Amino acid sequence: MEQLLQGLMAMTWGNVVMILVGGLLIYLAIRREYEPMLLLPIGFGAILANIPLSSALGPEGFLSILYDAGIKTELFPILIFIAVGAMIDFGPLLEQPVMMFFGAAAQFGVFATIVVAALLGFPIKEAASIGIIGAADGPTSIYVATKFAERLVGPITVAAYSYMSLVPIIQPPVIRALTSKEERCIHMEPSAVPISKTVKIIFPIALTLIAGIIAPMSVGLVGSLMFGNLIRECGVLDRLSKAAQNELSNLVTLLLGITIGSTMTADKFLTPETLMIIGLGLAAFIFDTAGGVIFAKILNLFLKKKINPMVGAAGISAFPMSARVIQRMAQKEDPGNFILMQAVGANVAGQIGSIIAGAMVLALVP
Repeated sequence: MEQLLQGLMAMTWGNVVMILVGGLLIYLAIRREYEPMLLLPIGFGAILANIPLSSALGPEGFLSILYDAGIKTELFPILIFIAVGAMIDFGPLLEQPVMMFFGAAAQFGVFATIVVAALLGFPIKEAASIGIIGAADGPTSIYVATKFAERLVGPITVAAYSYMSLVPIIQPPVIRALTSKEERCIHMEPSAVPISKTVKIIFPIALTLIAGIIAPMSVGLVGSLMFGNLIRECGVLDRLSKAAQNELSNLVTLLLGITIGSTMTADKFLTPETLMIIGLGLAAFIFDTAGGVIFAKILNLFLKKKINPMVGAAGISAFPMSARVIQRMAQKEDPGNFILMQAVGANVAGQIGSIIAGAMVLALVP
């Protein structure tokens, strides 16, 4: 009888709280549809990890095996980037290369948050890992955290993906606070420059070489993203492209989510640090959005053809959610205003910018 009750006898209040947290994530995934592909596996992984004496953990537990094989080796984030690359069309960015600047400007939140986290007492490597939440890029956040702050992988990942799902709630108030109605109604003409297939094939190769030479630490992330995009654009690997977009993406997302959930044990998650990380993650998203908007407003001081400042907010890496949010806001202000392609261009630039930001952090932090 004691053996049948040993799990109940070993239960702590921390286990109960974390099981409830896991249930909350599952509720948000199903009921609110907040990043369901990730929050549901993360929530269930948290439940599995907080059942006392769980056989899913430990040397022979399947969650521990997945963690060692997929997270510690950084394999899962790399595979996710291949899938993401196969999904992205860089055409809108190539049509208007100026949008690349917004992908860079929107990384302001990363470095601002690193400074704030360091001032709050986090060691510099942990502060750097927390700051990457502002990149609005889950795989990059995981990649940096596994190198710099393995003990914080759980809260950093949950914060990153939770705030990515809350982009439609976080961004609009920040944008409205920094812009006038007149600015939000600015129309932008779409580019009429056609992008050839050759250019689309050369782009991922050239970008990998340039980014790799400037920041060698970025090769793993940039290279996997651009490899996925090359598969998409080459035109001779349609089956592999579709497999990367569907089967690879779905399988790795499933394994990544439940594995990250397994790191959310009570002893690691129920700490004041976790609340600080969640708060800093929100600040990073706000700083990123504000950085892109303010950069666009500064550019407008020197341009005859004005840029809608809302496009700057799309420079975060939450693709394509942020671009859709910007287009909805533009049409709410003026039903005839279509800036989706410009927003998408800034949004895919944010994908590149977030990877470069992560690589710079890895390269520069001692």
